[in-house]
Amino acid sequence: MKLIGMLDSPYVRRVAISAKRLDIDLEHESVSVFRHFEQFQQINPVVKAPTLILDDGVVLMDSTLILDYLETVAGKSLLPKELSQRAHALRLVGLSLAACEKAVQLYYERNLRPADIQYQPWVERVEGQLAAAFTALEHELEKHGLPTDGTLSQAGISLAVAWSFTDLVVPDQIDTRRYPHIAQYTAYAETLEAFVSTPMT
Repeated sequence: MKLIGMLDSPYVRRVAISAKRLDIDLEHESVSVFRHFEQFQQINPVVKAPTLILDDGVVLMDSTLILDYLETVAGKSLLPKELSQRAHALRLVGLSLAACEKAVQLYYERNLRPADIQYQPWVERVEGQLAAAFTALEHELEKHGLPTDGTLSQAGISLAVAWSFTDLVVPDQIDTRRYPHIAQYTAYAETLEAFVSTPMT
């Protein structure tokens, strides 16, 4: 199977790291939705990263759906089975993906839209949504935490990927004093082999 997309995308990186934790060897092809638009379009006309090309040629997209498929292939999951634990993990994943989405929106607004037509009320709204996602994540980590024993769950992967991505593209939105538990967990995760071998840049 082949994973298409750049690792500076949090969604691509999330899939790549998760695949390693599932012991699935994916061939990775770094194709940018911006710099290589036409090349990407030939692979997937929707031009959505990540894209996964299966061995039989079927093309999948969306990181969550790709991970569902990969977990089925692996016969194991990076989410807990017990219902209440699973609900908590899914909450962390959802908040992390929301943070990714808002960081992407801020980055696009600042770097793709001309400054003279940027809409400040929209920017402030997105900044508030990003802060709300990280605030909720911080509260969850304060209450429950995540293991730092060398294991990686989907909740941990998604959270660390979201924080590192935000720090890369909109670093002014990152405040380690406000979100110390997220910062500490991400620093831990980034030392693990699955993260080290899957760098953003």
